[in-house]
Amino acid sequence: MQKKFYVTTPIYYVTAKPHLGSLYSTLLADVSARWHRLRGEAIFFLTGTDEHGQKIAQAAEKAGLSPQAFVDSFIGKYRQIWANYLIEYDYFIRTTEQAHVKAVQQWLSDLIARDEIYKSQYQGWYCTPCETFLTDVTVEPVTCFGCNRSVMFVSEEAYFFRLSKYQTRLLEFYDTHPDFILPRERANEVVRFVEAGLKDLCISRSTISWGIPFPGDSKHVTYVWADALNNYITAVGYGDSARAKEFAQCWPADLQILGKDILRFHAIYWPAFLMASGLEMPKHLLVHGWIKVNDQKMSKSFGNVVDPELLLSEYGADAVRYYLVSQIAVTHDSSFDINNLRQLISADLANSLGNLLNRTLALAFKNHITTIQRPTKLSDTSIVLLDLIRTTVSECSNLMNECFYHRFVAEVNKLVAKTNAYFHGLEPWKLAKTDPEFFIETLWTTCAALEAISILFWPIMPAKMTQLRRQIGSLIPDTGDRLAILQAGQHSTHFKLQEGTTLFAKYDQLDETQINETKAKNMEEKVQTLIEFDDFLKVELIVGQITSCEAVYGSDKLLCMQVDFGHLGQRQIVSGIHKSYSPTDLIGRQGVFVYNLKPRKIMGLESQGMLLSVPHADRLWLLSIDETVVNGIRVG
Repeated sequence: MQKKFYVTTPIYYVTAKPHLGSLYSTLLADVSARWHRLRGEAIFFLTGTDEHGQKIAQAAEKAGLSPQAFVDSFIGKYRQIWANYLIEYDYFIRTTEQAHVKAVQQWLSDLIARDEIYKSQYQGWYCTPCETFLTDVTVEPVTCFGCNRSVMFVSEEAYFFRLSKYQTRLLEFYDTHPDFILPRERANEVVRFVEAGLKDLCISRSTISWGIPFPGDSKHVTYVWADALNNYITAVGYGDSARAKEFAQCWPADLQILGKDILRFHAIYWPAFLMASGLEMPKHLLVHGWIKVNDQKMSKSFGNVVDPELLLSEYGADAVRYYLVSQIAVTHDSSFDINNLRQLISADLANSLGNLLNRTLALAFKNHITTIQRPTKLSDTSIVLLDLIRTTVSECSNLMNECFYHRFVAEVNKLVAKTNAYFHGLEPWKLAKTDPEFFIETLWTTCAALEAISILFWPIMPAKMTQLRRQIGSLIPDTGDRLAILQAGQHSTHFKLQEGTTLFAKYDQLDETQINETKAKNMEEKVQTLIEFDDFLKVELIVGQITSCEAVYGSDKLLCMQVDFGHLGQRQIVSGIHKSYSPTDLIGRQGVFVYNLKPRKIMGLESQGMLLSVPHADRLWLLSIDETVVNGIRVG
């Protein structure tokens, strides 16, 4: 039976078109899938989009579209960019498609029947950009642990998954499967988090409507991460009796690729969901770091998102693929640098690999040779290079098994360098006149090395390596276990050379002015959100005087104050200003408040407005006025 390999990417939140970070995750999956295709394995490569949740509903409303129309508007761009970058996925799942929706509802119903889910009340902090419940926080957080953005306090009826039940089983699983999380160092964070104690996970929302309807309760929709994580099983037939055989063949996934910012969801929630469902664990989670620009994580909020379409138009798919795989290490955060990209294309691809092909073809054509037969006997020098090919294939296989893509590239480049040294050292341009037989042997051996290099680099640069193989006339088939052929020391019996275009262009380094122009061209501008004057008039900024103030029990940041708004009456305001002011500091002081803010509960206390303050020098400063004015006066 043909061995299978099932690889997944995270499904991407469709509030914008793909950026370089999402391309990187998808590219690693494509490289892995192609590598296993070289082994003759049956591949299933899954990618797609995450289309539910509060953040999407808010973005759609802002765009003046329905949530479905809003997410639909991005799908074509995802498919187009993946195609342009030669990403060959087998299925593109969308979490709004009915097969997925029905399967998730079936999954929830099964867990309810097993008493893995119960109804209760959620009160706590929620990060809308990350769609994350901050269950491990007991005091008011300044920012989300994942994205460093502001969070909101929510209180709503909800269904809960018994996550705490799986704490011991998860720790035992991590201990007995040390290579479940790759690189292994990233497992430490997960283990520490679980050891600190797990709380049951809120698995539904009753204050939003854009999500998968919760089975048996129309007031609730499914929590977006419970919806999204299940795409990995619904895409291969889970919940569909007609696809039971397909699911049994595909699951568990062999490799699930994700960024470090969503590690907890995949390494804690996802395995617990699978344990509760009686399903096998995925074999490996590959957790890569961030691509940084100007020492910051690439993010739309920072205005430093690199547009992969513009890179494609300037450098081509294969060159950008090579740069990302070779320079962005999975083990840590890495920086994107345009001059590094240009230097790498010129040095590794144009000068080293491309020039080796050009010199080999030019020398053969100069001597009227288009077909090169394998010699009946090879010199020791040539045998050494051919043996190196076998060693390189073996070492590359080990590195790919560990998902060390950047080290894999370095290993293949050692073979490129050795082949260049072989070619240059034997000086075949002289052998053409002095030793014709050795001249043919040198050309054949160089082509054999190029043939191996083109196969090893094919998962990273599929178009250019296919072109290279065509130009040397490689006879190794495009199907079956091509790596086994190389490891067995087998090569084309002859090479029929063809002329072709240059593989890679060279690029000069950019000066500072050119770099700035390139940045402006290749990065999406951070767009300032402007509001209409009429929108500003809706915000009622009112002066009020704090008449009493006390600390909120259980929080080191919150103060509960009673505020006199003059003719408008008195209100209770809860503010996270305790680390900068004591209650006695504030009693009797006037401040500026957002008066018409919708009331919300914070730590069980209703807050009927917002006190305005300014962050500076590691503390908050009360926004006040120079002179005492009448309470209840409007600022404007």
